[in-house]
Parts: sequence; C-alpha cells; structure tokens
Amino acid sequence: MTNLEKMRSGEIYDPSAADVQEEQTKCLEKQYDYNMTRPSEGEKRAAMLKEMFAEVGKGCYIEPPLHANWGGHHVHLGDYVYANFNLTLVDDADIYIGSHTMLAPNVVLATGGHPILPKLREKALQYNMPIRIGRNVWIGAGALVMPGVSIGDNSVIGAGSVVTKDIPANVVAVGNPCRVLREIGEHDREYYYKDKKLPPEWLEEK
Repeated sequence: MTNLEKMRSGEIYDPSAADVQEEQTKCLEKQYDYNMTRPSEGEKRAAMLKEMFAEVGKGCYIEPPLHANWGGHHVHLGDYVYANFNLTLVDDADIYIGSHTMLAPNVVLATGGHPILPKLREKALQYNMPIRIGRNVWIGAGALVMPGVSIGDNSVIGAGSVVTKDIPANVVAVGNPCRVLREIGEHDREYYYKDKKLPPEWLEEK
C-alpha cells in the first residue's frame, strides 16, 4: 500500500513521502490562486472551488483566505454551504459538509492526528479520520472539530467549542469538550436571540 493509499484509509503513514508531497503541492498551488482573487471575482471563485474541491453543490461560497492542507481536494460540499473568513481544513481525509451549513470565522475541521508514542512522532507519522457534518448545521466562530467526528442535521455548535465526540441532530452543543446543552425546540420557533421575538413573517408554522 502506498503512502497516498494509507493516507486515505486511516492507516498510519509518512506525510513527507514523495508521492504525497507531489500531489499535495499541486493542490496548494490552486489554493494560493484562490486566495489571491479579488472581491469582485465571485464567478471566478465559484469556478475555482469546483476545480479544487472533491464535490461542490449549488450556491456554495467560501470567503478567502482559505487554509487547507490539500486545498479542499478531499472536501465534499452540499448545496449553499457558506464559510466565513479563515476556514482551516486539515483535509488529509474526506470532510463531508451538508447543504445549507454555515461555518463562522476561524472554524477548524481537522481530520489529521499524530500518534501519542513519542518515537513515532519523532518520525512525523500521521493518521487521518473523516469528518461528517450534516445538513443545516451552524458552527460558531473559532470552533474546532476533531478527527472522526460526526455532527447531526440542524445542530448548532457554540463559538469556541472543541468537538471531540459525535453530536446528534437537532441540538445546541457548546464547550470544551463540546457537550449537548439542549434540544432545539418550541422556544426557538418564537425567539431568535434571547428575548428577541421573531417577526410574524418568520414564525414557523407548528
């Protein structure tokens, strides 16, 4: 098995191997060009994302600068995914992001890890585990999602959270380590922020 094959299968591997570095550099060149685009070049950015990423649905947008180990090469986006400034993707393994999901500034999605055993880390060995984020998820500013984590549909991850374990659907989860705070429920149908009530036109039918 080559290092590239190990990288994509969860096996421990050497990320400095020539076959890995050659492919990775090609991806990083495209990312560099994306980050150099002008704010007025929306159509160009959209076209570049489709070249850089594994899958890109309709209406997706990522604010530069984007930082990704593989320039998004292993990232799969549904429709209308939005990511604000400074998204960091340690995308050595696949990252799946469902439709209508929003990522606030400085979010980190990290699939890569290193062995605990010091002798192995001296060799800079690595392993990768995929991340799966559901549909209509909101991840707050500065949140970190760790290797192998899944986040269910409609859930909200609070700003600054460190998500080390799976989060179910339809909940608000916060903290370090990130834990479920509450389910999304009736209160959220009427209020959008603390005591701020939704205008009638935005009230959800029960």
